[in-house]
Amino acid sequence: MSKTIAINIQHLSALMMVAIVSLVSACSSAPARDQSADYESAAPAAAVDDGSNMGSIYRSGYGMSLFLDRRARQVGDIITVTLEEKTDASKSSSTATGKESNISVPTVTLLGRGVTHNGVPILSSGVSSDQDFAGKGTSSQSNSLTGSITVTVSEVLRNGSLRVRGEKWVTINQGEEFIRIKGIVRPEDIGADNAVPSYKVADARITYSGKGALADANSMGWLGRVFQSVLSPF
Repeated sequence: MSKTIAINIQHLSALMMVAIVSLVSACSSAPARDQSADYESAAPAAAVDDGSNMGSIYRSGYGMSLFLDRRARQVGDIITVTLEEKTDASKSSSTATGKESNISVPTVTLLGRGVTHNGVPILSSGVSSDQDFAGKGTSSQSNSLTGSITVTVSEVLRNGSLRVRGEKWVTINQGEEFIRIKGIVRPEDIGADNAVPSYKVADARITYSGKGALADANSMGWLGRVFQSVLSPF
């Protein structure tokens, strides 16, 4: 009877392991959504020309103001985002507590004399307690990203702010690295060189990653993720 129960437990453990491996394999094999479409360059609006001004100096849809610079302001315009991301965070905590208690009961006397046995008091007692606790923890994190990426204006909001997006791919040997960014830029934050620092981009989504043999070598395999999972019995 006990042997049958042991065999059933082994079968149950094997089934659980197979189920976990299958679940993680299915999750890891699911193709990731390609986000390239979210960062495609926006095409500028087509110029409208009804042909009524052919041959003249002014043509509708091709106007250019003499008092405006070349800073981005319309859909399809190009703007350079200078990546100046640097964050440093640190935290430390320390706690120490202590407690000491002493309780003593004086010797009981009977008829003016202490109660003893063989000369040792038997009705006296005392209790003492001493508690100490010390805890300490530290945490630190640092990130840095510098460079530049040129993006396009995808939308002009009602308040005049510009929604920008773009990506840059670099192929090196057997791997590809890419930078993606999208967010909202105020026209007054754009410099004379048609550039804006990344810390002035609102709702910024900045991604720096890679694909290829090097990126795959730095990724944990599905079997390793199984044993690192909280569902793993090992």
